[in-house]
Amino acid sequence: MDDADQNGHIEVSQFLRNKQLEAGSPTAAARMLRGKNWPACQPSFDVTDKQDMMNAVLALLIKKKVFSYPLVQEEVQYVFGGLGMPAVYFQHCTSFEIAQHVHGLISAKHYDISTSNPSENIDFVLNEGGNMVSFVSAIGCPAHSSAAAVQRRAEERVADHLTLCMTQNSSFSLAYMASQGAAFPGAVSRLGIYRVETGCFSLSDLSEDESRLEVLSPPTNMLEASDPAIMGEYQTAMRAVVSSRNGVVRVVEGEPGCFVVIFATALTVGRHYLPELSQAMRVVGLAPGHFYLNNFANGAIICSMFFADATHHKVEQLKTAILYSVHLKNTPAKSGLVYKSVMQSQISHECGVYLMAGVKFVYAFFPKEQYAREYTGVHKVLQQDPSAQRKLETLYKLCIKDLLSTERIYGLVHRHPELAWCFYEDFRKIAMGLAKPTYNEELGSKIDSSCSDPQDRQILRMFLTFNESIVLTNFFKKSECPGAFAFRLNPSVVLKNRPESLYPAMPYGIYLVSGNDFMGFHTRFRDVARGGIRLILSREQVSYERNLATLFDECYNLALTQQAKNKDIPEGGSKGVILPLHAWPSGKNGGNVLAGMSVQSPTSMKSCFTRYLGALLDCMLPEQSGIYSGHLQGKSEMLFFGPDENTANFMDLGAKLAGARGYPYWKALTTGKSVKLGGVPHDTYGMTTASVHTYVLELLRELGEDESQITKFQTGGPDGDLGSNEILVSKDRTVGIVDGSGVLYDPAGLNREELRRLATARLTVQHFDTSFLGDGGFMVAITESNVILPDGSKWHTGAELRDNFHLTHYAAADLFVPCGGRPNAVNTDNVKCLFLADGITPKFRMVVEGANLFLSDAAREVLENAGVHLFKDASTNKGGVNSSSLEVMAALALDSEDHASLMCYDPKTSSLAPEFYSLYVQQILATIVENAKLEFRAIWKCNQEQRLSKVESTRMISRKINEMQDSIMEHFETMQDHERNYLVDYVLGQALPPVLINRIGVQGIKDHVPRTYIAAVVGSWVASHFIYKHGVDAGEVAFFLFLQALLPEVKREASPEGPEGTNRKSSVASISSVVTVPELATPRGDAMWTEDKAGADLPKSWQLVED
Repeated sequence: MDDADQNGHIEVSQFLRNKQLEAGSPTAAARMLRGKNWPACQPSFDVTDKQDMMNAVLALLIKKKVFSYPLVQEEVQYVFGGLGMPAVYFQHCTSFEIAQHVHGLISAKHYDISTSNPSENIDFVLNEGGNMVSFVSAIGCPAHSSAAAVQRRAEERVADHLTLCMTQNSSFSLAYMASQGAAFPGAVSRLGIYRVETGCFSLSDLSEDESRLEVLSPPTNMLEASDPAIMGEYQTAMRAVVSSRNGVVRVVEGEPGCFVVIFATALTVGRHYLPELSQAMRVVGLAPGHFYLNNFANGAIICSMFFADATHHKVEQLKTAILYSVHLKNTPAKSGLVYKSVMQSQISHECGVYLMAGVKFVYAFFPKEQYAREYTGVHKVLQQDPSAQRKLETLYKLCIKDLLSTERIYGLVHRHPELAWCFYEDFRKIAMGLAKPTYNEELGSKIDSSCSDPQDRQILRMFLTFNESIVLTNFFKKSECPGAFAFRLNPSVVLKNRPESLYPAMPYGIYLVSGNDFMGFHTRFRDVARGGIRLILSREQVSYERNLATLFDECYNLALTQQAKNKDIPEGGSKGVILPLHAWPSGKNGGNVLAGMSVQSPTSMKSCFTRYLGALLDCMLPEQSGIYSGHLQGKSEMLFFGPDENTANFMDLGAKLAGARGYPYWKALTTGKSVKLGGVPHDTYGMTTASVHTYVLELLRELGEDESQITKFQTGGPDGDLGSNEILVSKDRTVGIVDGSGVLYDPAGLNREELRRLATARLTVQHFDTSFLGDGGFMVAITESNVILPDGSKWHTGAELRDNFHLTHYAAADLFVPCGGRPNAVNTDNVKCLFLADGITPKFRMVVEGANLFLSDAAREVLENAGVHLFKDASTNKGGVNSSSLEVMAALALDSEDHASLMCYDPKTSSLAPEFYSLYVQQILATIVENAKLEFRAIWKCNQEQRLSKVESTRMISRKINEMQDSIMEHFETMQDHERNYLVDYVLGQALPPVLINRIGVQGIKDHVPRTYIAAVVGSWVASHFIYKHGVDAGEVAFFLFLQALLPEVKREASPEGPEGTNRKSSVASISSVVTVPELATPRGDAMWTEDKAGADLPKSWQLVED
């Protein structure tokens, strides 16, 4: 199975996993183990050996000459007989150790001769030399007795010892053994012994994928003497933990009433789970005869608990409590308050985990703007000044974040445990389908009567909003506890009455993903949507808190931007964000192999990504996950993801994880994959550059200029995707390039052949051969200091010059193509530097944006008003999303065999791609160029004829295409079958690469591709081509004629309402009558579109009315 995973054989891996699960299921394991009488919770111990050991113990104690012979003999006989210690006690402990235990018991018995029940005072530690320590305590005491406190104190001592071992990177092997009989004859309490053996791990360089116990176990470990069946269960648990990074619980039943519960997890940074496991067993009322707890070289821990008299129900309760305990945290003044409530049995483990997720929801969605109403008013006043509005929004977010803290929310739920439990019960009923998602007014009244502070009431009421918004969640996943919890939220509930200035459009779906060491969101603006997953790193606590405060807003705004960019592809815009903790919660323990050596290490990021994606997959596979999906009303969740900051290397992993889970569209789940999985790398084939440079060529064509005669300035160098490909495809005279390594400049134009050499080799500008530079040319590396340029200007460092070179007078040319750089590198404060000394003449006549967000909107407006031909990133660099969309289409349309042979290859073993793949890539490029030309001409027409700025034209075109596509998709299923089928067949034949159509035909695509995705293909192609051809001011009549031109051979159908030939209407009219063609005017205020009752034979008209 490991080989299958490593070599990308997803189907083989899935088959083997199913077989492993089948073989390792409790029923199969029980059959195997019952044949050996295992697990026997009281295994036998040879009578002769036991007698010999007892004699040896007696001799050792007599030799001490501390207690009398009769007393020693009596105690030894009781320990070996009436005490009822499990057989493993005599197997693991030496005669010397048992003698020490007996000696301690006699001492405890005589410590306070006046105590009526001396067994309650048993609490001592025996440091038996070297690497062995025993903790002996009374157990099984009444819950509220003084002896119960003794037992908990002993647990705390053991826990502290294990924590010390972890801090010192030592191995530990804990064996807990409990007596069946009373600690002393006639006593109430029993005896519990914790035996801890410590050691060291000999491995220093260990792969995070290593799962073999013989490699991961320390040289000396109690597991060495374990039954092979136990070791087999441990090995299965370890494989599951390594592959999923989740907590795992396996239950094996042996003889009637006899169970072994095996728990394993990789989330062990600063945690060994002894307190949580002990509390879980107390809560459900199970007491093990013995259990083992071991850590391993990769950081995982495995615990096996043996119960001699248990029921299925109790064991299942224990399994649930243990798995949810993995997600509890103990951060002081925050989650520590919930943790304390769980450990004190005030609330359940599940309730504690729910509250932690609920706190994240409240913190993210609490309407803070209600406490700063002046902000809304000022924002409206600044409606005509977008730059000032954005500054106000930034200031607002900085100030308002102090209004609500997670400490305050945690404090409130801690002070009201009865409300907290009610919140959880309300959530449980909704999540499991026992109640509809509604706002619980009865609970709201309880909140009002319990809290006097109005803001406290509103904070607590947000938990009811959280419950009301639940559409789907994996919280109650049946097969296992998730690695993270995903909550599919109803946007109309979550964002109800929130200001349009903050959230201008309503998303289709929102996910909150809550992990033990991360928080995340996923937002999409259409059912079928795609966008990158961004993993945000925080340098310190302050930046983490700032990122946390704006996490949802960042996700929302990125998804909204993606929605505009995805205008001519089937998928709408989406974005996922993952925010890990800035540091491990435990200061001294710096991580492990599985979790990562730091919270922001590649391994840790991979773990967060794996669990984030796994939680979303649970919701995409509700039947497999055993979660209730009735609130979706028959719809299914189908998400697509792409690479973004810090996740580019995880796209193959994401697809493989989905394949291993049996997700039918796993090949299409992620884009940006390697070619081994059918990916189409943007940089290799210059996909994004294809659209950017098409805009350059189309602009020059309109202006009647020759590319070879113009000068160009470029940010983003020959080592990057956009920068290198821009150099390779262009023919201009490039005068300056800025990249991460420094600045390169030549007023006469940089040597083209030398630039091509760097771009081909992906080398930075610091590798440029300076002998090619002419008069006035220079190359300055960021490592240089005290830099003096030919004009005499001085710079402290080359890095300072690099960051500001685009603002110097050197950065001047006919064309500026930013292919890299920081967001808002040109903004309202410095845009004046892009003008000559007169302050009127721009230094660039043309700007075609390659990099995202290099210029702020306000800076764009200034440049366009000065006469610069400027084309916005959302239009120019869409080649990447076009390419990814067609990569998804191939993965959806081709069956597994075709996809593997036609779209996948390994460059290490095959120098040539499959012929189909090469043709498909070339046709993707042709589609990108065609789409870029179409949109350019639409923007140009809008600018020239309607005098809209090019930037505003981009926004208008994106809005109109998206609204029209939404209308087409909304009415897709209401079309008559023959009309819909013909439209689908025609559009698929036009929209998709011919090589794909030739391979499987239109029918093959319809057979394999989900129906919702096909509807999206039709909607996006029709909407984009209509708007590109007829412009943003086109109306319903133009759309009618557009469809008529597309479908000239559609025959007029007889109306079923009358005789043939009477009351007829064409299919074109029928289709066009249900599609909304938005007005050009942008709705103001709270305006909404409503349908006019028009005649069925003509397209329906729409009017703008005030709500």
